[in-house]
Amino acid sequence: MPNTRILKALVTPGPDLTSQQVTQFSRHIVIPGFGTESQRRLLNARVAVIGAGGLGSPILLYLAAAGVGTIGIIDDDVVEPSNLQRQVIHESDDVGRLKGESARDAVLARNPDATVVLHPVRLSSENALDIVKDYDLLIDGSDNFATRYLASDTAEILRIPCVWGSILRYSGQASTFWSRPNDGQPGVTYRDLFPEPPSAGSVPDCAEGGVLGVLCSMIGTMMATDAIKLITGIGTSMLGRLISFDAEQMTWRELRVSADPLRAPITQLDDYDAVGGVLPAASASDSPEWDATQLAQQLAARKLGASSFRLIDIRENFERELCLIEGSEHIPMNNLLMGAADPAIDADETIVLYCHHGSRSDYTMHMLAGAGYENVHHLAGGIDAWSLSIDPEVARY
Repeated sequence: MPNTRILKALVTPGPDLTSQQVTQFSRHIVIPGFGTESQRRLLNARVAVIGAGGLGSPILLYLAAAGVGTIGIIDDDVVEPSNLQRQVIHESDDVGRLKGESARDAVLARNPDATVVLHPVRLSSENALDIVKDYDLLIDGSDNFATRYLASDTAEILRIPCVWGSILRYSGQASTFWSRPNDGQPGVTYRDLFPEPPSAGSVPDCAEGGVLGVLCSMIGTMMATDAIKLITGIGTSMLGRLISFDAEQMTWRELRVSADPLRAPITQLDDYDAVGGVLPAASASDSPEWDATQLAQQLAARKLGASSFRLIDIRENFERELCLIEGSEHIPMNNLLMGAADPAIDADETIVLYCHHGSRSDYTMHMLAGAGYENVHHLAGGIDAWSLSIDPEVARY
């Protein structure tokens, strides 16, 4: 059954358009039912975007092109070479720059009259309400579950919509959450779609699992489209619907999302550090992390016979073909965990695990420790940290 909810325009119209603005946005204005009033709403709108990465790139570029008056960019990361495959708002010359600064320049190049507000911080329960409270709409282009719950909860407390999207490998999803929409009907939030976060290590991020670059444009453009429709009150939004796209099969699906009548409203932000499979750091006596420098020292000592341990690469076969740490052996994560551990591993021998960025090895370390393996460690930051700190000849991907 199609969604028939009709939402009111989120933003009031701003001042009359100048002749230059009429020319610039004429292709909007001539759309039947859009006109100058909807364009004035866009120019008066204040939109905060979490992430200037794969999803944030098309979102920010199209919001700027559409004439959104104030755009906030929340991102504390820097541009890396591996970003350029999908984060089209950045150029090769931007590598090493803050993503927010690079994205700001691209937005202003597209629309010099836009006001861009940079928030070069990681969104947290301590700063989220202060940052987002001055915006009409929040768009969540983040890549982790903790931020997704935080974004939805923040929007619920502030009673504003939150447009959300997610991508991984060939698949993408998008929806809109609004706890108290302006049509008087029950709203939905991210917690209605995902009441509980996934278990630790069960869902890889894009760095671990990969993502088809053009998929970011597909999903990000959908998110920007819904933001524009919410601002102007035109058409039917994704509120109450989950749109899913499979790029490999080139198919779309739509699922209905309903509010959980038993869910307690969110009234304050929680501690999100453990949301979405983020495990607590291991203590010195409980299978601790090794950093890249420590591993390098121990490998050197092992060559001299002064140290004894097994370095196990738990990544997939194709990842090991890209790069590896010399002196490691290969047991993929799933193989290692299917029987609690490889039969050839003794419960009392020293084991050091590594993966791409450290999340899978951290999860596996805890699982093995819980199964009785008393001396299991993992490489914090994975082979990516090894490349950055120890051996730049090891490819980063």
